Amino acid sequence: MSINKNSFKQFKIKSFIFLKKNYKELLVLFVILAVGSFFRLYKISEYMTFLGDEGRDAILVRRFLVDFDLMLIGPGTSVGNMYLGPLYYYFISIGLWLANFSPVGMSVQVAIVGILTIAFVYWVGREWFSKLAGTIAATLYAIAPTTIIFSRSSWNPNIMPFFSLLCVYSIWRAWKKDQYNWVLVSAISSAFVLQSHYLGLILMPVVAIFWAMTFLTSSAKSQEIDDKAPITRFIKVSMFSLIAFLFLMSPLLIFDIRHGWMNYNAMKTFFTERSTVSVGLWDSVSKLPGILNNISTRLLAGRMEGLGKAIVAVVSIPSILLLLGRKRLHQNEASGFMTLTLWMVVGLIGLGLYNQSLHDHYLGFLFVPPFLFLGGFIDGISENLSKIGKVVLALAFGFVIYTNLINNPLQYPPNRQMQRAQQVSEKIIVESNGEAFNLAVLAERNYEDGYGYFLEKNGQSILHADIWAKDTISDQLFVVCEKLKEECDPTHSAKAEVANFGWSDIESTWEVMGVTIYKLVHSKAVN
Repeated sequence: MSINKNSFKQFKIKSFIFLKKNYKELLVLFVILAVGSFFRLYKISEYMTFLGDEGRDAILVRRFLVDFDLMLIGPGTSVGNMYLGPLYYYFISIGLWLANFSPVGMSVQVAIVGILTIAFVYWVGREWFSKLAGTIAATLYAIAPTTIIFSRSSWNPNIMPFFSLLCVYSIWRAWKKDQYNWVLVSAISSAFVLQSHYLGLILMPVVAIFWAMTFLTSSAKSQEIDDKAPITRFIKVSMFSLIAFLFLMSPLLIFDIRHGWMNYNAMKTFFTERSTVSVGLWDSVSKLPGILNNISTRLLAGRMEGLGKAIVAVVSIPSILLLLGRKRLHQNEASGFMTLTLWMVVGLIGLGLYNQSLHDHYLGFLFVPPFLFLGGFIDGISENLSKIGKVVLALAFGFVIYTNLINNPLQYPPNRQMQRAQQVSEKIIVESNGEAFNLAVLAERNYEDGYGYFLEKNGQSILHADIWAKDTISDQLFVVCEKLKEECDPTHSAKAEVANFGWSDIESTWEVMGVTIYKLVHSKAVN
């Protein structure tokens, strides 16, 4: 008992000393995290995206939690008929379960990952460069409109920034600090990255290069001390890490074996078609300035194109050379800039090889390095500036902060998509009178599963009309039209759920939260 009391007393003393020594830094970090948390969690249930894709994810995860229906594949990609792994589904099942099956739980979990990313950016910036660099990078990451938008909804690419940073940082620690156990963390993070979005493949060469450098340094260390322990330990950890990575990726392999290598064939087609992926390195290099300007605009400049180009122009090669030419450049700083440069160059070349449109969520694996690079750059050049130069630099950074703040997505009213799905589903349940029904959604960018989740959660079974199976067609079809009412023509829609129901008449119409619900019954003229 006395030992426990002494240990607890020593812990309190050490904690007090740490807080007294670092209270200013902790206070700054607390403010940054508080601001970032507010932007991500404020009215998240009303701002979160909840359409067909999110409803589909919630349906599958709920079935896993309720029926233990294991998942071998995750979300489908928007191109190439490929599927991601199911790791994201298992991950967000925690949030759905803790929220008693409310989809808000999944979005809150993703938001928490986004908040942790802010803290992680600060930590890495502090370790690689300085407290100032970490503060600059974390502050900008906390208020950037794009990072906010992708941190408050449940979507598989939204967790990629955190795991990309963890992946690169872990393999950096293994290389720079000879802490080989971090290879396992990097391997697990790599699985999360690849199952968030397949463009995460672009990050894998960076990991491979650092793994090779770690292998060489561990081998050299073994030769230097005439002991095979370092290289042996590194190889053992690498083998265990490979096993862990393959285990996390194995559901996709099992799925492919059971379904005629569907995913493999789709991926093969995707990478061999010139219209999708370019094989010319020069084609990729020629796109780099435009891609870099777009990344700067979307991430650093509050989505203002002119400012994005200005940031790229200022943080140019001459400025970087000036920065790296400083006499005082500690080892972590040099390796930090090297890591970020390799990360950015490989990422930009990889994106240049992709011939399709680059949407914001494609950049998830590249979200973090621009913020860290800018933080390190500002910290580095500020040491050589005069007082006037430092004032000008502070004002310039203040303008960047101002630009991000005035473009904050909270200035727009919430979409309330989840509330709409709930209320529409409740109305359908009431009007169906406990009888079986079919469902169709007429919209530009939505489909049935958003509404279907709440219907299934409330014990309703939706029939999916198949003209070859009469027991799949009920006596009533509910059509949810999200278009303008004058554009809705539910009885003549070519959508399969409507067409397969057969000739129909409108029996009733209701309006709920801006959408129109039609109850269709089989046409009496046909019957």
